[in-house]
Amino acid sequence: MLNDDLPRYIEFRRSLGFKVRATACLLRRYAEFAEARGDSFVQTRTVIDWAVKAPSAPQRRDRLNVVRRFARHVHAEDQRHEVPPARAFGTRPRPRRMPHIYAPEEVQRLLRAAAQLRPARSIRAITYVTLFSLLFSTGLRVSEALALQMEDITPAGLVVRHAKFRKSRLVPLHPTAREGIERYLAVRRTVRTKDRSVFVSQRGHGLAYSTAYATFLTAARSAGLRQGPGTRRGPGTSGCRLHDARHTFAVRSLESCRGADADEIARHALALSTYLGHAHPSSTFWYLHATPALMRDIAVAGESSFGGRP
Repeated sequence: MLNDDLPRYIEFRRSLGFKVRATACLLRRYAEFAEARGDSFVQTRTVIDWAVKAPSAPQRRDRLNVVRRFARHVHAEDQRHEVPPARAFGTRPRPRRMPHIYAPEEVQRLLRAAAQLRPARSIRAITYVTLFSLLFSTGLRVSEALALQMEDITPAGLVVRHAKFRKSRLVPLHPTAREGIERYLAVRRTVRTKDRSVFVSQRGHGLAYSTAYATFLTAARSAGLRQGPGTRRGPGTSGCRLHDARHTFAVRSLESCRGADADEIARHALALSTYLGHAHPSSTFWYLHATPALMRDIAVAGESSFGGRP
């Protein structure tokens, strides 16, 4: 019974746009454990006995939550499946990591460091200068930028086909961004490769996320934006990430609304949400953070509303 339900559930999650590789692996291991006990349906006791075998508390909670989501799904069709309690292993605090909003000067330092990447006279330096510049100027997800194919660069903008939840969108480009991409493509076309990825390695293969992020760390450390590997973050260290370029784009976009009225800001926020590829504007709010410029605007607006009265 469990082996019949698992493939249908995994395919259902995949159809919704979720990445299910880790989930599928855990569920198969749970199913093997449960069927060895003779279970045909999800049993709370079995789930807890299996989850408790994980080596750490976070892993035990992860095991429980993965099976619990599966149990809720199959319980809707057959109530003989039990749904384990959500807090069987307590709750895990999830402090949200504050993103680093890059100052313009920091972006320039990062790009200068990328321009110095070796080997000299290879495509590597211009590849990463263009990639990092594109992320800051469009707010693309890193995975979306790396998935771009040559045919996705159109006169109207970038066609993002491998977006989150499998939704495609068109991303218009500022003229300066288009000029930068064209300069890169002039070099890219000299690389002998059949790979259609826009961003390729020296050997002509599409860039892997792990490679791109490792190169970002090298450039960020060279630019003084991050400390060396194995160093704990402390006061005065930014710990910036590549994904923070998306946060920076959203914040700078909102800052461009300075002096606008509430209706105009609302329209701008909706356009920003669409541009970033969010299904709902509420998802965009996670990318908006207080900056000195925004706080000054809030203070001015507050004083104006109250007529300067204390």
